[in-house]
Amino acid sequence: MAYLTRRERFSSAHRLFNPEMPDDKNYELYGNCSHPNWHGHNYELYVTVKGQVDPNIGYVVNLKSLSSIIKELVIAKVDHKNLNIDVDFLQGVIPSTENIAISIWNILSEPISKLGAHIH
Repeated sequence: MAYLTRRERFSSAHRLFNPEMPDDKNYELYGNCSHPNWHGHNYELYVTVKGQVDPNIGYVVNLKSLSSIIKELVIAKVDHKNLNIDVDFLQGVIPSTENIAISIWNILSEPISKLGAHIH
């Protein structure tokens, strides 16, 4: 079993808030991340895949293909976007790091499996 990690970067704005809570409670929970006029982050996304090294080609997965999938399915949708408003797969979700990671995992799992690897 071999593991490979691909790193991508993106910048996005967001606001952490629960619309069912008053602003003071949101601020208590999320601090400056609940600012009503948004704020931004520079994110680093690490995608680790695992699988057997194919003896015929010498690798688990073609890194160019892996990078293309990540860029097309994730980075193109989140880079320089507002995660609360512009990103379809985060609609109705509080865009915390955990929820972003789960959503990205769900998006990438099947395409990575089709490459012959598994997301780790």
